[in-house]
Amino acid sequence: MSAPSDIIRHHRNGSAAIIEIDRPPVNAINHDIRAGLIAALAAIAGDDGVDRIILAGADDIFAAGADAGEFGLPMVEPDLPTVVTALETAPVPVIAAIRGACLGGGLELALACRWRIAAPTAQLGLPEVILGVVPGSGGTQRLPRLVGMKAALSLIPEAHSVRAGAALKIGLVDQQDDDPVAAALALPLASFEKRPPLSQLPAPAADPEAAAAALARARRRMPRQRAPEEAVRLIGLAASDDFGDALAAERATFLTLRDSDECRALRHVFFAERGARAPARLKPVVPASLDDIVVIGGGTMGAGIAHALARSGSAVTLIERDDDALQAGRKRMSGLYDAAVRRGMMDETAARAEQDAIRFQADYDGIEGAGLVIEAVFEDMKVKRDVLTMLDSAAPEAVLASNTSYLDIDAMAGCLADPSRLVGLHFFSPAHIMKLLEIVNGARTADHALATGYALARRLRKIPVKVGVCDGFVGNRMLQRVREAAELLLLDGAEIMQIDRVMRGFGYAMGLYETQDMSGLDIAWANRRRQQATRDPRRRYSKVQDHVCEAGWLGRKAGRGWYMYEDGRATGPNPDVVPLINTEAARHGITRRELPDDAVMRTLLLALINEAADILEEGIASSALDVDLVLVHGYGFPRFRGGPLCHADSMGIGMIRDRLAALQETDPVIWKLSQLIGRLADAGQRFLD
Repeated sequence: MSAPSDIIRHHRNGSAAIIEIDRPPVNAINHDIRAGLIAALAAIAGDDGVDRIILAGADDIFAAGADAGEFGLPMVEPDLPTVVTALETAPVPVIAAIRGACLGGGLELALACRWRIAAPTAQLGLPEVILGVVPGSGGTQRLPRLVGMKAALSLIPEAHSVRAGAALKIGLVDQQDDDPVAAALALPLASFEKRPPLSQLPAPAADPEAAAAALARARRRMPRQRAPEEAVRLIGLAASDDFGDALAAERATFLTLRDSDECRALRHVFFAERGARAPARLKPVVPASLDDIVVIGGGTMGAGIAHALARSGSAVTLIERDDDALQAGRKRMSGLYDAAVRRGMMDETAARAEQDAIRFQADYDGIEGAGLVIEAVFEDMKVKRDVLTMLDSAAPEAVLASNTSYLDIDAMAGCLADPSRLVGLHFFSPAHIMKLLEIVNGARTADHALATGYALARRLRKIPVKVGVCDGFVGNRMLQRVREAAELLLLDGAEIMQIDRVMRGFGYAMGLYETQDMSGLDIAWANRRRQQATRDPRRRYSKVQDHVCEAGWLGRKAGRGWYMYEDGRATGPNPDVVPLINTEAARHGITRRELPDDAVMRTLLLALINEAADILEEGIASSALDVDLVLVHGYGFPRFRGGPLCHADSMGIGMIRDRLAALQETDPVIWKLSQLIGRLADAGQRFLD
């Protein structure tokens, strides 16, 4: 660990003392920074002739918040509130010279200063709720005094950050300058020396309407999470309570949340995301060029992939099988650009120019110079092999990628003269929005192809997770397992609406059957038909979902699925499904009974956890972190629960083993206990160990 003197430097410049924070890469505020700031302020206090202190970050960043790695450790003095107080009560006024990120504890330092100058690229905010805590060093009390209740309520509970221009507009910063330190040196003393600290400003006027709206937004965007609601409450105290009392309430809330399961789970996901990158062995491997990329297939997935690539700056060629399919692909692409314009992500002129630059063609001519070709055709092995066979000669030097959700990459690679240039790239729908990218490492996938997958993820700002070859890889394999568990719960007596309700109550945005209806039931149905020939005859199989599909009830797009729809809105459960469930239960000799909600949710979780353990045991996923990332970012598992294996650790591995062992007695095939869970329980270990 660096000594405080290494990361906090201070020097004189005329009548100013400049303090610089220098802890790459993001100046995360740890004990050394806190102690160094206290020491620097003490040293400057004895320096005659100083009329201002300028607080800045070295290079292009101020401070991106507290070091989350310290959250699980005992508090060590000086804490951040002590530093904030020292800045606010310094013998001469302090000016914050802000470049780059000024977030969380970084902004709390800036709020302790008398004047704030930001470079145009500065980003300011208090996003602590993302980690399951609230600002703990005065942010909920100083910010509303500075910018008012409405602005504070739009920033803190939703973890919003603003650029310098917007910060200047709402009064969060006092001026904008390309060189904040130079501007702080030139600032007339009269501009800031008489300004009172924010803690001495009058309390802001209460705004019950803004508070209610902020609470509603927080509950909608981060359901069942405590931190956003506490943030709204604490901001409200700025209008009603004495500053000191409200500050104490804020600190107590921060410390309580800091030690909560919610905070631990959110930290787990945060660090897993930061660690999602190419393995070290790929560092020297040069990936294929991503300047020219071809996408085969202009359906929903192909169009989404092509749109994401074009938005990232790649030259894109979209190929379809014939002119009619090509026109349909053009229409889908146009719709994606129209949506981007409506959302304010780009203006109409830029959207038109970018779309016009995409090449649309119904043949494979002229693609020999592409660095990467991604096939996104129908999920059928023969269709995909036919496409890859064509690409073998049409793009002989390119890395080839299959956007498959389930199929065997190794079987596909067998049709290529050089199987090593095929890698799986499993995008998630909608491909231009969803952040997860499963990179499927086939038995013969070359490091060059694998490195290209990681480079693409970085270019598209997606979270890459390397997975091995099996039916469904990590995410869809686990999804199949939880769908199977849900189907059997229906036979036992659970209701469709009950399963969806308990999943929403657990923290999912949508229940399993609501999600199926939204995405359409036909893809999963085709996959079940594909698996039929190899399905274990000993494995209990419910035909309810097949009968629903055979009836043409394919979800929202068909007007009915598990639910009924009018004008795209669900009006209630599909009443014709209930007789199908009853008939199927009778076929299995099951007498349906009422099941309690907690038993339903626990069964679904046990199915996920047991399958995840098998996936780890087989080496399909490299770590528990990877499994959790896939489920959180691709399948809606509640972020604040950390993913299924993080949550399993909080449930207790011994309890999970015992529950699964009891289920195994009822069905030794479907509920076969993972050997990994048994070993962890016997050793007293956790998945995250």
